[in-house]
Amino acid sequence: MYAFDYQRPASVKDAVALSGDETVFLAGGQTLIPTLKQRLRQASVMIDLGAIPELRGITVTADTVTIGAMTCHADVAMSPDVRAAIPGLASLAGQIGDLQVRNCGTLGGSIANNDPAADYPAALVALNAVVHTNTRTLPAEDFFTGMFETALAPGELVVKVVFPKPRRSAFAKFRNPASRYAIAGVFVAETGDGIRVAVIGAGPGVFRIPAMEEVLTKDFSVAALTGIAVDADGLNEDMHATAAYRAHLIGVLAARAVTSLT
Repeated sequence: MYAFDYQRPASVKDAVALSGDETVFLAGGQTLIPTLKQRLRQASVMIDLGAIPELRGITVTADTVTIGAMTCHADVAMSPDVRAAIPGLASLAGQIGDLQVRNCGTLGGSIANNDPAADYPAALVALNAVVHTNTRTLPAEDFFTGMFETALAPGELVVKVVFPKPRRSAFAKFRNPASRYAIAGVFVAETGDGIRVAVIGAGPGVFRIPAMEEVLTKDFSVAALTGIAVDADGLNEDMHATAAYRAHLIGVLAARAVTSLT
């Protein structure tokens, strides 16, 4: 690990004021700390967000669930309010990593890192969530721009994410037994705008499957998914699974998610 200065501001305003070209924001640190230790990343200043109370918490209204960026996965998974309002989101949070990861990792840190195998992007895109930063708001589909890339500008900080309540939702995941990262994962949600199906783990980033959304809008059943083949072209291929296997998994996991809702 290279040497760096450490700052622990007490407000979002102070955190942003400290940021610069060679600074990093520390949220849960589940990815940042290992990459710094392995010298895969370098920073002159680390800005710890752990002392900023305005970045934590869960608020539920009649139509939305708002989750602060520094809220850990375990709090989302165990929240009675989230379980009642968006069970699929609580289920997803409960499947992230292991106990340590869930109690240290945060919503904001996860989506800002945008690992292709991270779970939260599927929920954000399927639920048509809105990401609030210190300067603007971004629809989820505009926030995620590529592998490990987002629309965040230098010094821009995720403050919270607002999830519209769906009529119903579910998440199904096929995970690596060691890392628990998704080899593939599918989030299905029936929203006010119709059925949305979002996939993580299988490709270089989160993506939707319009063909599944179309048939499920007409007939929300496993039978409706029969015959829909996911194109393996462009999907991830590694020591854990081929692209063709991941394409097959997407269909299996979509069926499981639909089954859990019917």
